[in-house]
Amino acid sequence: MFQGLSGEAQQARSWPFEQARNLLARVLRVRLAEDERTLAAELIAGGKADEAARQLPALADTAVVLETGYGPSGLPHVGTFQEVARTTMVRNAFRALTDDAIPTRLISFSDDMDGLRKVAPGLPNQALLAEDMGKPLTRVRDPFGTHESFGAHNNARLCAFLDGFGFDYEFVSSTDCYHSGRFDAALLVALERFDAIQKVMLPTLGEERRATYSPFLPISPSTGRVLQVPTLERYPERGTIVFEDEDGTRVEQRVTGGLAKLQWKPDWAMRWTALGVDYEMAGKDLIDSVKASSQICRVLGGVPPEGFNYELFLDEQGQKISKTKGNGLTMEDWLRYGAPESLAYYVFQSPKSAKKLYFDVIPKATDEYLQQLEAYNRPVEERPPTDKPGGAPPPRPLDNPVWHVHGGHPPATGSPISFGLMLNLVSAANASSKAILWGFLSHYLPGATPESQPLLDRLAGFALHYYEDFVAPNKRFRAPSDQERAAMQDLLARFRALPADCLDAELIQGEVYEAGKAAGFEPLRTWFQALYEVLLGQSQGPRFGSFAAIFGLERTIALIERALAGELVAEVAKV
Repeated sequence: MFQGLSGEAQQARSWPFEQARNLLARVLRVRLAEDERTLAAELIAGGKADEAARQLPALADTAVVLETGYGPSGLPHVGTFQEVARTTMVRNAFRALTDDAIPTRLISFSDDMDGLRKVAPGLPNQALLAEDMGKPLTRVRDPFGTHESFGAHNNARLCAFLDGFGFDYEFVSSTDCYHSGRFDAALLVALERFDAIQKVMLPTLGEERRATYSPFLPISPSTGRVLQVPTLERYPERGTIVFEDEDGTRVEQRVTGGLAKLQWKPDWAMRWTALGVDYEMAGKDLIDSVKASSQICRVLGGVPPEGFNYELFLDEQGQKISKTKGNGLTMEDWLRYGAPESLAYYVFQSPKSAKKLYFDVIPKATDEYLQQLEAYNRPVEERPPTDKPGGAPPPRPLDNPVWHVHGGHPPATGSPISFGLMLNLVSAANASSKAILWGFLSHYLPGATPESQPLLDRLAGFALHYYEDFVAPNKRFRAPSDQERAAMQDLLARFRALPADCLDAELIQGEVYEAGKAAGFEPLRTWFQALYEVLLGQSQGPRFGSFAAIFGLERTIALIERALAGELVAEVAKV
């Protein structure tokens, strides 16, 4: 699937390939001796990754593990999507870099052994959840009544969520790992090196918490709750700790077999060690946590994974998005107005820069995605030259965002009409259904149908929703100024001189330009702004010639006539 790409991947500059090269360097460093690393690097750089894997079995006998985390106290959300999407992009870049000769796995890890700390206000059966407060999420009863636990319910939602987007992943449950013994060896090392872990953690805590902090959280034998209590005694040779239970009883209990779990930073480090995680990214707010967990990982005898810290999404006011506040966009919001691939494109862009996540970004992200898809599918000889000196070749397809959005296999066709243009069509036609829009689209694109143009059909649905919720309530028509009125009358004469069934968007656009120039608009963009404000009730839009060609020249003429007669402003006044 990704074979034969290593030569181009070596030169690719987009961030997933930069991360993939860092990951490859880690794999060589951790798995091979120095002389073997040199040989492997030379072979891979020469496009012979398969030969490197054959000569050096340590490269291929164990999969490279990339991990993402999920907290199942809530449902999967945009943050869940972006982390899995970005990690998948790094995984695919790594596969291309190594010609798929080194196996990879992507783990979606659920922290479902965590205790329930608070009850979200929107959940049903609040009293039932309150009774189970403090218990591991996989021991909290499911308030929806569909699964054996609240954790299992949210885990199922996570898997359905990831499956719905076609992610290739392996689900791993914290509860399963603790109870099955998968973490036992690492937990016993943590118990043996208790003091070294404390040496890392205690300086990061406040004075009050330092006095009682223990990396181990025992499960109460009497209540089943996860206890944040001091470790009073420890016996590494027996694999046990002593603590005070909720009823005041001193209890000696094993740290293995699911009878205890680790605090989250030591837990993160232990997981990296036990599962052999090679790569995990995290939000900028976790930089200090990554540092602490990396130190603990070394204490446990592991090697911290590669990764980087991405910036967090902000709301429209530039505030950090919070699930509790409910600010920012939900997945449901985005998918009502835009395709998953437009969201994947948005999260691909500049992960180390803070980006606002609100409704206005969806049309822009959608059209930028469509532009990139068109550029990817353009023949090499038709790609515009780069602006770099020395006659540099056109950008490599592997650096095009759509390569990463579609896992190396972008569709061969996109949409012949932009999302912004579709929005203007909905507005001008006052469309209430896709059938109305297709009446215009099929005329402009002879032979086109929803079946032959599935992406265009999806865009039509998104545009209807977006127009209904955001554009229509904010339309503000105005009367033209004397200069604008004269220019529009001139434009009417120019349009009437064209064939009534003219579909040539460039020809129509040329007439619009000439009318604006003749009227003395300076800069010319104010002319186009006037057209959209007077005719569509908004201050901007895509190329007017394309809009007029799709809407129909006769209908566009009638729209201008209505605006000049004051009918559009009058209609809004009535509403």
